[in-house]
Amino acid sequence: MIEDLKNTQIIEKVGGKFKLAALIQKRTLELIRGGRPLIENAEGLTPIEIVVKEILQDKIAAADAAVKPEKKDAIL
Repeated sequence: MIEDLKNTQIIEKVGGKFKLAALIQKRTLELIRGGRPLIENAEGLTPIEIVVKEILQDKIAAADAAVKPEKKDAIL
Protein backbone atom coordinates (compact mmCIF):
# COMPACT_ATOMS: atom_id res chain seq x y z
CA MET A 1 0.00 0.00 0.00
CA ILE A 2 2.78 2.43 0.84
CA GLU A 3 4.35 1.65 -2.54
CA ASP A 4 1.15 2.84 -4.24
CA LEU A 5 1.57 6.23 -2.56
CA LYS A 6 5.10 6.58 -3.95
CA ASN A 7 3.78 6.20 -7.49
CA THR A 8 3.37 9.54 -9.28
CA GLN A 9 0.26 8.22 -11.04
CA ILE A 10 -1.88 8.57 -7.91
CA ILE A 11 -0.49 12.05 -7.21
CA GLU A 12 -1.25 13.24 -10.76
CA LYS A 13 -4.68 11.60 -10.71
CA VAL A 14 -5.74 13.66 -7.69
CA GLY A 15 -3.95 16.86 -8.67
CA GLY A 16 -1.00 17.05 -6.32
CA LYS A 17 0.45 15.82 -3.06
CA PHE A 18 -1.56 18.17 -0.87
CA LYS A 19 -4.87 17.29 -2.50
CA LEU A 20 -3.99 13.62 -2.16
CA ALA A 21 -3.24 14.01 1.55
CA ALA A 22 -6.48 15.92 2.13
CA LEU A 23 -8.53 13.35 0.21
CA ILE A 24 -6.98 10.45 2.11
CA GLN A 25 -7.62 12.15 5.45
CA LYS A 26 -11.22 13.05 4.67
CA ARG A 27 -12.19 9.66 3.23
CA THR A 28 -10.37 7.74 5.99
CA LEU A 29 -12.36 9.66 8.59
CA GLU A 30 -15.58 8.79 6.74
CA LEU A 31 -14.66 5.10 6.80
CA ILE A 32 -13.73 5.20 10.49
CA ARG A 33 -17.07 6.84 11.28
CA GLY A 34 -18.95 4.03 9.55
CA GLY A 35 -18.84 4.81 5.84
CA ARG A 36 -18.95 1.84 3.50
CA PRO A 37 -16.02 1.00 1.24
CA LEU A 38 -16.62 1.59 -2.46
CA ILE A 39 -14.45 -1.36 -3.45
CA GLU A 40 -15.05 -5.08 -3.29
CA ASN A 41 -13.05 -7.36 -0.99
CA ALA A 42 -12.19 -4.68 1.56
CA GLU A 43 -11.99 -7.19 4.41
CA GLY A 44 -8.66 -7.19 6.19
CA LEU A 45 -7.57 -3.84 4.73
CA THR A 46 -6.88 -0.75 6.79
CA PRO A 47 -8.97 2.37 6.06
CA ILE A 48 -5.99 4.02 4.34
CA GLU A 49 -5.47 0.97 2.11
CA ILE A 50 -9.15 1.10 1.17
CA VAL A 51 -8.90 4.80 0.29
CA VAL A 52 -5.82 4.28 -1.88
CA LYS A 53 -7.55 1.46 -3.76
CA GLU A 54 -10.67 3.62 -4.21
CA ILE A 55 -8.55 6.40 -5.72
CA LEU A 56 -6.67 4.05 -8.04
CA GLN A 57 -9.95 2.49 -9.21
CA ASP A 58 -11.48 5.96 -9.83
CA LYS A 59 -14.17 5.41 -7.21
CA ILE A 60 -13.38 8.75 -5.50
CA ALA A 61 -11.66 11.95 -6.57
CA ALA A 62 -10.79 15.30 -5.04
CA ALA A 63 -13.39 18.00 -5.55
CA ASP A 64 -12.07 21.08 -7.29
CA ALA A 65 -12.41 23.91 -4.79
CA ALA A 66 -11.58 26.52 -7.41
CA VAL A 67 -15.09 26.68 -8.82
CA LYS A 68 -16.00 30.31 -9.34
CA PRO A 69 -19.57 31.47 -8.74
CA GLU A 70 -21.44 32.89 -11.70
CA LYS A 71 -21.62 36.67 -11.90
CA LYS A 72 -25.09 38.13 -11.77
CA ASP A 73 -25.79 41.66 -12.96
CA ALA A 74 -22.46 43.27 -12.29
CA ILE A 75 -22.74 46.82 -10.98
CA LEU A 76 -20.18 49.21 -12.39
